[in-house]
Amino acid sequence: MSQEEPEYVPERMPTRVAFLEALNGIGIAAGMGMLWIMEIVRNRYFKLLDWLNFKPRTRRASAFPPGQAKHHAVREARR
Repeated sequence: MSQEEPEYVPERMPTRVAFLEALNGIGIAAGMGMLWIMEIVRNRYFKLLDWLNFKPRTRRASAFPPGQAKHHAVREARR
């Protein structure tokens, strides 16, 4: 009972789709390359700081300025 399997014939990809897929691959590769270069720059920057013997901040950095918070008047919402 040997049953012969039909031969697989792939569908032809339209030229426009193939071109867009190639552009997509180039974009992904370029993005990964940029991330890799940014990582190299970051590593070199921190190595330079280590070499110059810069100490890390001793005081915690804050997004808010020191002093008493300013109170703003609250207005009614328009309806």
